[in-house]
Amino acid sequence: MPVPVPRQRAIPAVEGGQAHAASPSGGPAQAAPAPGALSGQEPSSTRNGTSGDASHGDHGATADSDGAHHGGATNGTAPLTLLVIEDDPAGALTVPELRDATGRQIRVRTARNLTEAERLLTDDVQCVLLDLALRTPGPAATSEGPVAEAEPDDELATLRHVLRLAPRHAVLALTPAEDTERGAEAVRAGAQDYLFRDELDSRLLSRAVRYAVERKRSDRAERRLTESKLRAQENARLERGLLPTPLLEGSSLRFAARYRPGRSRALLGGDFYDTVRTPDGTVHAMIGDVCGHGPDEAALGVELRIAWRALTLAGLCGDRLLSTLQQVLEHERDSDEIFATLCTVDIAPDGRRAGLCLAGHPAPLISRPARSPALVGADGADGADAAGVPPVAELLPYENGGPALGLLPNARWPRQQVELGGEWSLMLYTDGLIEGRTGEGRERLGQDGMVDMVRRQLAEGLRGEELLRAAVNEVRDLNGGELTDDVAVLLLDRVA
Repeated sequence: MPVPVPRQRAIPAVEGGQAHAASPSGGPAQAAPAPGALSGQEPSSTRNGTSGDASHGDHGATADSDGAHHGGATNGTAPLTLLVIEDDPAGALTVPELRDATGRQIRVRTARNLTEAERLLTDDVQCVLLDLALRTPGPAATSEGPVAEAEPDDELATLRHVLRLAPRHAVLALTPAEDTERGAEAVRAGAQDYLFRDELDSRLLSRAVRYAVERKRSDRAERRLTESKLRAQENARLERGLLPTPLLEGSSLRFAARYRPGRSRALLGGDFYDTVRTPDGTVHAMIGDVCGHGPDEAALGVELRIAWRALTLAGLCGDRLLSTLQQVLEHERDSDEIFATLCTVDIAPDGRRAGLCLAGHPAPLISRPARSPALVGADGADGADAAGVPPVAELLPYENGGPALGLLPNARWPRQQVELGGEWSLMLYTDGLIEGRTGEGRERLGQDGMVDMVRRQLAEGLRGEELLRAAVNEVRDLNGGELTDDVAVLLLDRVA
């Protein structure tokens, strides 16, 4: 992001040669221009030697009265200011009277060398006219360091130095008519345009100044846009790479997920999820939510997800796993007020049972085919599907959950055993799915509303990815627009 340019001191009218000095008698007295000053141009203070209070003169208001224009930008009301850098001792160069697009006079300021030019290059200057024949006799001190006389093989050394001095200003190069190639090289080096010394007239130079200022402004805007696009693409690649890839090789379970960050133009939020299968055949699933949904919360969510995967593959489960994750959170968070909710499920290799741990997180929703009670065996075996009856959807038990990670030291999270059955669909979600509004009032969807919605969608025959897409879209529509909180939904299906 571009760094704001510090506001520079505006040059008083007399110092910059922009007004008449007051005479001892109190009446206005015209300051005499120094020999060799450009016609129609403000003499530099280094040549007119005047001092004292300034009043407004023919060349217009100073930067103090018009307001400073940072980085060569204009606010659309103040007249343009042109800084001419030339050292012709004969004063042969004549700058005609210049007008901007509204007919106001363009103020002209002149400098004989780079040291003087740097001092006069204040925020109210929008354009620089540089004579490419300018030579600095010996080193000259500027804030950029010593400026040596141009090397014979680099005729544009002075221009390059001016471009470094004025990176936000438009620059016009001035060259003799017979030196067209040098003018073209100046444009390639960074100048906005070049002009022939012997062909200057009021209309041509006024138009060139206005064009150079607008082109510089357009170039800067285009560069900022390009940089913004590149940053967005880089962030998108980074965030996309941080989203999880489920490790379910060898498992018969079907996986689906939907993710919608609350941050505008982001791919990653404070919600996180993951699914892995360990060598013993157990499938572990997790979903969590870091409080808040900014970039810091997104980064912490990624850290917790990666830590969960590593600890799970290392064999930790239940309370031991969550206790270790709380230590990770406590070390990585920026504030003691940051916490995270979490839900973990470990599904047995046969797919019929699972262990459930809740750390301040909403309980998962499970849907199973409706069974005919008359066909359920005495040993508890599954009965036959009830023809035409939609699946049964309900929340898993949540009474024995523990606190969110990061709230209580030495907390414990009991692991509950849950019977899943032979065929089921398990949906893990974050609170972004249930905290959206259900209309114009203040009523929230809530878990009961979500269960009713999923039951209806199951009755319509939606399954897997289609079910998740429909659920997230309906929640957004009920809310009357995009959800402000992150939303993550994970679905695991087992088909008998």
